[in-house]
Amino acid sequence: MQSCNTFIVLSDGARPTEDIYFLKSAAPELSRLGNQIERVVASRSFANARLHGRNVLNSYPSATLLLCRSLSLSWLRWLERNRNVFGYIVYLIDDDVAAASVDATLPSAYRKRMAGIASLQPRLLALADEVVACSDQLASYFTPRHAKVSVLTPPLLAPLPSQEHLSVTASSETPWQIGFHGTRAHLQDLLHIAPALEALQKQRDDTELEIMLGQHIPRRLAALPRVKAPAPLHWQAFQQYQRQRRIHIGLAPLLATPFNQGKSFIKFLDIAAMGGVGIYSNRYPYTEVVRHGENGLLVDDSPEAWQAGLNQLLDNPEATAKMASQAARDALNIGNPQKAITFWQSL
Repeated sequence: MQSCNTFIVLSDGARPTEDIYFLKSAAPELSRLGNQIERVVASRSFANARLHGRNVLNSYPSATLLLCRSLSLSWLRWLERNRNVFGYIVYLIDDDVAAASVDATLPSAYRKRMAGIASLQPRLLALADEVVACSDQLASYFTPRHAKVSVLTPPLLAPLPSQEHLSVTASSETPWQIGFHGTRAHLQDLLHIAPALEALQKQRDDTELEIMLGQHIPRRLAALPRVKAPAPLHWQAFQQYQRQRRIHIGLAPLLATPFNQGKSFIKFLDIAAMGGVGIYSNRYPYTEVVRHGENGLLVDDSPEAWQAGLNQLLDNPEATAKMASQAARDALNIGNPQKAITFWQSL
């Protein structure tokens, strides 16, 4: 008989990481099987760490503790003093925060935040029995820094939609919906392919481009015809938006930077969740899941290659719909939440 456990997510606010890799993927089934699941908000105040921490100690002795990305200094000190009370501790990480902290292409506020996490990361690693990374490349960064490092690739959270919208793209009354739904951390990746998007929007009149950067959209792209720039959404709102929004083509450029090398293939799942087929940079992690011409396109870094990829999909709607269907099937397979459930059960 499978023994039950208590899992506590000690949360410093990294809700997407918590939800994707545990709370929304594995936790519902683990709870159904009799495991206790709790999420404890680790406020940054010292008083909260002492008082709330004492409640955690009393309520969940010997629990499995999940630390996601970061932890405030007050809670980190509290946990260091009380480490022996808990059972297994897992450090769950989905970005190379050390690389992000020194990447000049990233927004300064983001770099500063990542530098703060990176400065405390050695202490988090010292507390953890196991490090869980979102990709093999990110795991390779931690292997010299910790005795036990595992890989848990991102599960698919959203239900996959029907693809009826792909059957009418040949109609001039139904413009192609092309989306970039990356964060500001990928602004330079987007700018690198901007010439391809400029050429596309100027040469065709059957494409609409959505860039979810709000006021941070590059001016050169905001000035193009048929471009929408909705404001970025908080995590839970974006999940709802993703379930309602339908795109034909998703854009996932990823330049060769140390920060990008630690990324997962989650954009493949995101694009499938909106019913589209993706164009991806021809490098890891996308080369792990994308078969060029079958479930997406892998293109080189030049804007000309991106423009050619876009035209290939736009000029061949039947082949594009077939690729999107295959991408959906593959997303169901590689993003099967059962993999996450089995992973956490194995602890």
